[in-house]
Amino acid sequence: MNYIDLGRRIREERLKLNLTQEKLSEAINVSTTYIGQIERGERCPTLETLIKLSNRLGVSIDYLLHESIEPSSTTLSNLWVQMTQELSNDEKEMIIEMVKVIKNHRK
Repeated sequence: MNYIDLGRRIREERLKLNLTQEKLSEAINVSTTYIGQIERGERCPTLETLIKLSNRLGVSIDYLLHESIEPSSTTLSNLWVQMTQELSNDEKEMIIEMVKVIKNHRK
């Protein structure tokens, strides 16, 4: 998990709400020092704290963890199926040709 990116996102969302570390820490019942450590990527919040943070900041946990979550091949396959299921065969063939071009360009 990338604690620095997690802390950066928490800090960005806190600042968007014009909250000080002190006000945020009071709202979720943790110390100001702990909030600072989380924001600097020095500590990882517990699941309970992460839930409280996301609720107070008005963002989802997956948004906070966005850069830390690596999609599995199953997830990517499911996404591919969802994205292409409503396309025509011509559109699917066009996408396949585009992927081929990208793949050949990488060589």
